Amino acid sequence: MPLHFTVFIHVSKPVRDVYEAVADPAQLSSYFATGGASGRMESGATAMWDFHDFPGAFPVEVIEAVPGERIAFDWGEDVPGEKWRTRVAMRFSALDGDRTKVEIDEDGWDDSDAGRKASYGNCMGWSQMLCALKAWVEHGINLREGAYR
Repeated sequence: MPLHFTVFIHVSKPVRDVYEAVADPAQLSSYFATGGASGRMESGATAMWDFHDFPGAFPVEVIEAVPGERIAFDWGEDVPGEKWRTRVAMRFSALDGDRTKVEIDEDGWDDSDAGRKASYGNCMGWSQMLCALKAWVEHGINLREGAYR
């Protein structure tokens, strides 16, 4: 059975602002893709995300992007001796008082030692991404600045 996890956070900004902070490569590069992001998160597009803490750019194949609601994409996951792709789904939900709930699901790893290790690492990464997203959108602060280099 493939492994799966979900993480979430509440952001004190409207859905349109929070969604745009993920969809826009300039903003995403400012707080998450520390090596740079290129390509807008739009249905059918392929964006590239690079991270200083994990060498090499990752192609991000956008399956679906519904502004203000959802972004789903596939990307490659390399583990020593294995290679497969995972599916990420981000959901944006309006809450009271112009707040937004952001949920991220990722699944597709094999239930093996290598798959578990990779999924735990990504679960940690998405949790950190959500904290960095909140700090960026609410306060213009880049939490990842210098955190991994």
